[in-house]
Amino acid sequence: MSNKTEALDLYAKIEGLLENEEAIGSLYGTYLKTLDTLAFDSLLDVGCGSGGFLELIQKVFAPAQLKGIDLSSLMVARTVSRGIEAETIDLCAVQGQFEVITAVFDMVNYLDTESLPRFMQCISDRLTTGGYFLCDINSEYGFSEIASGSFTAEDENQFLIIDSDYDEGLYHSAFTLFEKEGIHYRRSDEQITQHYHTAAQIATAGGLTLLSDTPISLYSEVSDKHFLLLQKH
Repeated sequence: MSNKTEALDLYAKIEGLLENEEAIGSLYGTYLKTLDTLAFDSLLDVGCGSGGFLELIQKVFAPAQLKGIDLSSLMVARTVSRGIEAETIDLCAVQGQFEVITAVFDMVNYLDTESLPRFMQCISDRLTTGGYFLCDINSEYGFSEIASGSFTAEDENQFLIIDSDYDEGLYHSAFTLFEKEGIHYRRSDEQITQHYHTAAQIATAGGLTLLSDTPISLYSEVSDKHFLLLQKH
């Protein structure tokens, strides 16, 4: 892998090939149901991707301040194209505070155990007192039984191969993408590692109060994710 940003940019290229729209829609619904119970007028989405979640938040809640951040400039450009404020910036460099911060679709799992405390401290610093942090994390079942294995997908211009495995808290994914360029194909190879965390580890790392830990099932009858609601006091 060349670097994390290039791996995320490759992920941006293949987003349309992953065939997970139904699961994403279900996950978004979980967030919306909880957000509907909270009073807020500012929201920051960390790891905003192409901005689909933020666009939904804008339509449903129309907060006065809505912003996304992502380390992939390709993803940020897509979010901005939806008319939503977004920036390629590290969380800890973001200015101001927000009543709600979200990290959707296992974004927190991309942090290793050394990076998690810094990230969670920056979440706390950028929350207003009484503010909420909402995130979802993969269960070990989700890593080992749902996400592991081989996956292929293609369209008229791309062919994708993903090989993944999970062992002792680490989930490794190897991506190989062939992109059509004239009569030839250009090959790109990247790897992404995700890390298993418990709800207690996430809460402790940022000094936040864990209000709820809800098991959810996106791909099977067994829980493959946990939806967490935390608060800063």
